[in-house]
Amino acid sequence: MEAASLDIDQMRSAADQATSVLRALANADRLLLLCQLSQGEKAVSELEELLDIHQPTLSQQLGVLRNEGLVSTRRDGKRIFYSVADPKVLQLLGTLYQLYCPAR
Repeated sequence: MEAASLDIDQMRSAADQATSVLRALANADRLLLLCQLSQGEKAVSELEELLDIHQPTLSQQLGVLRNEGLVSTRRDGKRIFYSVADPKVLQLLGTLYQLYCPAR
């Protein structure tokens, strides 16, 4: 009986983690940001230009992704670079791309 309880606790923890990631992905701007970052590290100015997401929306959405632990940052002088922090998120983005993005 105790082993079953442990499995449920592990499942609940995993479900909480998955829910957190899915909640972050449920916003179109955040999903677009992560899709761009899945291609490699980008500076804030690059993201703004590529996605046509302007301040303060860009900063707000990057802040959410940072708080959720989905992106990491690197500073080089005055520029801040973002990248996807979790390999599982990269795998999830790849699956979403296969399912929803048109073939080229």
